[in-house]
Amino acid sequence: MQPQNYWLGLPKSLVWGFIAVAIFMSGDGFEMAFLSKHITDMGFSPSQSALVFTFYGLAAALAAWCSGVVAELITPQKAMKIGFILWVVMHALFMWFGLGMQNYVLIVLFYGIRGLAYPLFIYSFVMLLVQTVPKARLSGAMGWFWAMYSIGIGVVGSYLPSFTIPAFGERGTLWFAIVWVLAGGLLALFSLNRIKADTTKVNLSTKEKMAELSKAVTILFTNKNILMACIIRIINTISLFGFAVIMPLLFVGRLGFTISEWLQIWAVFFFVTIFTNILWGILGDYIGWIRQVRWFGCLGCAISSLAFYYIPVYAGHNLWMAMIPAIMLGITVAAFVPMTAVFPALEPEHQGAAISIFNLSAGLSNFVAPAIASLVLPFFDIIGVVWTYTGLYLFAGVLTLIIKVEQPKRVRAVAAKPVNSVDGVPSETA
Repeated sequence: MQPQNYWLGLPKSLVWGFIAVAIFMSGDGFEMAFLSKHITDMGFSPSQSALVFTFYGLAAALAAWCSGVVAELITPQKAMKIGFILWVVMHALFMWFGLGMQNYVLIVLFYGIRGLAYPLFIYSFVMLLVQTVPKARLSGAMGWFWAMYSIGIGVVGSYLPSFTIPAFGERGTLWFAIVWVLAGGLLALFSLNRIKADTTKVNLSTKEKMAELSKAVTILFTNKNILMACIIRIINTISLFGFAVIMPLLFVGRLGFTISEWLQIWAVFFFVTIFTNILWGILGDYIGWIRQVRWFGCLGCAISSLAFYYIPVYAGHNLWMAMIPAIMLGITVAAFVPMTAVFPALEPEHQGAAISIFNLSAGLSNFVAPAIASLVLPFFDIIGVVWTYTGLYLFAGVLTLIIKVEQPKRVRAVAAKPVNSVDGVPSETA
């Protein structure tokens, strides 16, 4: 692409693809902040509810890991189409036979399979960006991608249900999600149809395709820095996926907030990340990728996680006070944005496999967070889950002291200066 094809880092030829991601993830995010309580209201235990999200997260992790390579082998557009159709079909089955029949096995089955869909859709779009956007422009494009993701799953996906639930009910809101996913999926199919993707690996033999897929596993064992980066990225969003499961039980179940109020609090968190994703992406080039992740991401999220529990507990049913930790978490969780650049920097000769591990890490976070909740809740209640997440953020901070990343120069003036291999910032000494 040429420079004139961009607007503030946004590739103009792919603008409808970005909008499609926002619309698709809006529908996918409708149930995020209230489905756990909806399941418990049907008579299932909090642990059973958390287990539903655990299987969903596991499926999402597997799909996230495979999506990069699958998109490369069949083209990103075809992979997005598969993810789109799978989501609509599985969600309908989940509504009809899972929730409709109040059958726990079918709830777990269809909702779990649906977990394969959204990573295949959005991460295949990421692969399309990698294939079509020059490396010098990719960071800006990824900033827009995560902004659209936040607008979809967080702002619209969380805020709109606060209006639709009083009007249509929780079941009606879940059905309404299909309309948004259909709109986003169809928009992507038609708007990206003429975008030329890399097809060099489409005609590989089955054996060659399996070999290509295996690289996304072996790299974890051959590069210890990739392994540590994977762990850090998993921990990155455990509060995002975990709090969506446990905090409705606290806010609505114990503190007297309504579902609509809780959804507004959750929407504020995501609204903040729209801007902080872009901001931290820029600041990381100056602060240093790993240094920023350590102090503002790991330590910041540890503090924000505790605040998310203790401030509302002590302030009681106070909507404005409850929004303070939501804003704090929205600022700190986005400080991990440079991790997107860290992975390929750690494996410059195998960037595709590195991106696959990044996707796997993002998906595993969706699995690990509710898994921890399901294991800890029966013994230590909500406060135990919060402290577990806090401890993991501090552990990730320790890993940032060990991992070694060579960050590219941040500005032309320091191009000749060596890179500090620990914090990933240009060294001040030659």
